[in-house]
Amino acid sequence: MHNNKFDEFIKIAKKLNGINIVPLLMGSVGLELVTGKSWNAQDLDIHVPGDKRGWEVPPELSIFNWNEIMQLMDSMGYSLIDLHEHEFFKEGLFSVEFGIIDTLPDFAGVQLEDLELHRKGEVEYYLPNPEQYLAVYKSSSVDSYRANKNNNKDLLKIDFLKNMIASNM
Repeated sequence: MHNNKFDEFIKIAKKLNGINIVPLLMGSVGLELVTGKSWNAQDLDIHVPGDKRGWEVPPELSIFNWNEIMQLMDSMGYSLIDLHEHEFFKEGLFSVEFGIIDTLPDFAGVQLEDLELHRKGEVEYYLPNPEQYLAVYKSSSVDSYRANKNNNKDLLKIDFLKNMIASNM
């Protein structure tokens, strides 16, 4: 399955690698890679190092190297459209949102040292495995903000991942 959003992620990840950041591909785009199923991804979710307190920190301070990331995204033709969500948009494409990788242990019990490092050419990135995605979506499904925003699409992903994991055992 060819995925234009994944191709764009690789372009962004290459630039992030250039400033010594190895990003984590999250959301439906990453889930599509792990499951081989289209989840009709609407955006690109990229997690990078930041303050593990997440939302408790002002958005301009919560992501480490934020100014460099903003410059990098600007150089690629993206415009910041929502500082609170760390969301960028590029005309004719889609939005890219940055999250904080360091919140995963407290949010979903996913330990950073357990994330698998992947490579595409010279580009390095992390990608959750099915069990880690399941933990993330289970935690997300009880978050009222996300449940309202995603209209409970996470529940379909949870069921799919449970079945996928069970059939691989």
